[in-house]
Parts: sequence; C-alpha cells; structure tokens
Amino acid sequence: MSTAYKIDEQDGVYYLTLQIVNWADLFTRQVYRDIVIDNLRYCIANKGLIVYAYVIMSNHIHLLVQSSTTQLSNTIRDFKSYSSKKFIEYIQQNNESRSEWLLSVFKQAAYNNKRNSNYQVWTHENHSVHVYSNKFITQKIDYIHNNPVKANLVRQPEDYIYSSACNYAGETAVLPEVAVLI
Repeated sequence: MSTAYKIDEQDGVYYLTLQIVNWADLFTRQVYRDIVIDNLRYCIANKGLIVYAYVIMSNHIHLLVQSSTTQLSNTIRDFKSYSSKKFIEYIQQNNESRSEWLLSVFKQAAYNNKRNSNYQVWTHENHSVHVYSNKFITQKIDYIHNNPVKANLVRQPEDYIYSSACNYAGETAVLPEVAVLI
C-alpha cells in the first residue's frame, strides 16, 4: 500500500486531488457536480470539514481543506463513499445517456480492485499534500482557481461557478460555506 500521499496530520490543512477512475468525465453533467456540492455542504455542517478552496473539473476535484474534528481521512472517506453511492443511484434510476458506459467503467474498476464489491467511482488515492505555509496556501488557492481558466472553460476564475473563486471574488457562490483565507 502506497503512503506517498497519506494524510498524516489529521488536523492539518491539505491540498487534495480526488479523481474519478479512468479519468471518466462524470462531472460534465450538472447533476453530479451538485451531488458533490451537497455532500461538501453536509460534511461542513456535520463532520467538521473546513473548505478553504475547491474546484470541480470534468473528472476530478481539487480541495484545500482541514478538519475541525481532526478526522480528515475519515471525512474524505465518507465523502467519497456517499457521493459514489449517489452517483451510481442516479445513473441507474434516471435517463443518463451514458449509463451503460459509466457503469461498465465503474464495474471494471471495482473488478480490478479487491476493496470494492460492485462499483468503484473514485480512485483510492487522495493525492494529499500537507500545506504548511501561507505562501504554499496562496499558491494552492491560485492553482485551484485557475484550473478552469487553464482548461479554457472560462476567461476569469470567478466565472466558473463550481469553484471557490466566486467566494474569493465576493460574488454569489454555489457553496457559500467556504472559509475564505485571503
């Protein structure tokens, strides 16, 4: 088991990248981005998650987070588990045009990994980096907010609504619970 990206300090601030297996573009649909937002909101209200910055891209999420309960690993595990269930539930119960393809991707990923029974939506790695200085925090926030600009989705970071750039620009945000640092 790899420990290269392990969350060692459960009360520390971490930059995380959570990715969908096989880089499947799940988040091109608003419904899946909204499941992520609702789940983040729940984790903030009920699990002590502090979100300083985030962005939801087509197949991965960047987060700058901390846990007020010193249980960051558990919170991220629960976040991924719950959102996976909601994604699969939606795919199976609604008219998702890509349902056959998505379910086959998730089923194959589970088959290739003994930790899963039916479907695996997220990779097991969290690509976590402990953020230890104000300069590093600023660098990670800028990277997170500029991700949609670099992907040519928007011209300005705050134009991408599934990002905390709106919070930092003082605009109406999809996730107003973000704890703005700068």
